[in-house]
Amino acid sequence: MYVLMVIVIGYLFGCLHGSQLVSKLKSVDIKNTGVKNPGASNTTILLGWKYGALVALIDIFKATLSILLVVYILNESGVVGETQTMLIYINALFIILGHNYPLTMRFSGGKGTASLVGVLIAIDWKIALISIGILLLFTLTTDYLVVGVLFMYLSFLITTYYFFGIEPTMIVVLLSVLSIMKHLENYKRILKKEETKLSSLFRKGAE
Repeated sequence: MYVLMVIVIGYLFGCLHGSQLVSKLKSVDIKNTGVKNPGASNTTILLGWKYGALVALIDIFKATLSILLVVYILNESGVVGETQTMLIYINALFIILGHNYPLTMRFSGGKGTASLVGVLIAIDWKIALISIGILLLFTLTTDYLVVGVLFMYLSFLITTYYFFGIEPTMIVVLLSVLSIMKHLENYKRILKKEETKLSSLFRKGAE
């Protein structure tokens, strides 16, 4: 019963896309324009960093709220310890699945990066601090967000194993594989030197 509950909550929260709200607000089809990804990066490319930040905040905090809701329900039901941790990680998995494959967008959504940040914030402040720090370090060093994302997932995997053990780590492995698959086109564009750099995204906001 609890597994089904956290799956449903996670998926429904994941389906709430910030890009859909901004698309309606600005009358721009973010999903099918630019690099054709309904996320914060493409929103920034198309509309500037302010709207990109708005999409990112929505996608971040929908994930945080989903996990906080699950934690509240589990605490009220007396489900604690390793069982609660595993259920939280299952919820996190389905938040990302809901974001990447939302019913509201015919199962073709984003790549889950902002939502993962929200997951990290809700799961454990130490994991969040380390993983988001790694994201910023590698993104700023390479000028490619996708490189920072790759190392953020690696950090999340290592810190999850260190703090919570092997079972939650297996869920992070699934999330990492999903992220790599979703970002294959980005990796190809980096090799071709066609990937949008972080610095150019901020220049877009100044136009």
